[in-house]
Amino acid sequence: MRHLQTLKYIDAIAKAGSIRSAAEVLSITSTALNRRILALEEELGVPIFERFAQGVRLSAAGEIFITHARSQIQDMERVKSQISDLSGARRGHVSIACSQALLPYFLPEQITEYREVHPGVNFSVFLHDRSAAEDAIINMLADIAIVFEPIRTAEIHTIHAIPQQIHAVLSADHPLAERELLRIRECMLYPMSLPSRGYGVRHLIERAVADASFSLEPVVVSNSFEFLRHHAVAEGILSFQIPIGLLEDGETPGVVKRPIDPRDVPIGFVHISQLKGRALPVAVARFVEQIVKVLEERYPAYQGA
Repeated sequence: MRHLQTLKYIDAIAKAGSIRSAAEVLSITSTALNRRILALEEELGVPIFERFAQGVRLSAAGEIFITHARSQIQDMERVKSQISDLSGARRGHVSIACSQALLPYFLPEQITEYREVHPGVNFSVFLHDRSAAEDAIINMLADIAIVFEPIRTAEIHTIHAIPQQIHAVLSADHPLAERELLRIRECMLYPMSLPSRGYGVRHLIERAVADASFSLEPVVVSNSFEFLRHHAVAEGILSFQIPIGLLEDGETPGVVKRPIDPRDVPIGFVHISQLKGRALPVAVARFVEQIVKVLEERYPAYQGA
């Protein structure tokens, strides 16, 4: 286990970009931490970190070593999870990289439900756009990614995909609020706000607008869907989101959601993904089973327009 501890030290320094900052997180002295790193570098015969006045960064050899270190750390977590599960302790850790839409309602609900049965399992939840979420999986900084319309690199395996229709978010007194289904050309007639580029909702809307030769001119752009939702009500303009990130009409005062016709903006998918070829720890695998079941019940397969 001492070897594994050293690997955790390397991982902490790589994330912090500083031996001093990592030492504070690890609750050890920076001198002691530096000695451990120097001893390992001497054993390997190459420096793992390049040292600068403002901190450290991984060397070329360090980039190779950190992949090994994170793989070893996660393999040990999987083994510990399996052993704990056999003994009935049901402990473990679940690390999730996800889109914003999962944060307000779905993940808090699902993590709470899971921990009621498995209180020994703890969670890390990190907000990422599509690209960063996949990077987190590839670099083994997260066990799973739950992302709307991922880029889907060759190193990522999709465990399950759930359909999500783009919805307009608007104030209850907006002229379009009484419509049951909105066309994108109707939305273009009113001021709107959009998420910044890099998010799946923006990607699908831009693609639809380009195909239809519309002019997309948002009056507000933000990387916060929470801000966009509140601002849509404050100024009486349109915004967009997917159902998993929204409450039902009436649950948020003054806010309604209306689906965009899929003939205009295609149905997108929330992907639950992992690193290809990796065996997930028991705690992670069971959490994935839980959320897949819930998502399938709430969002059945889309059958067409």
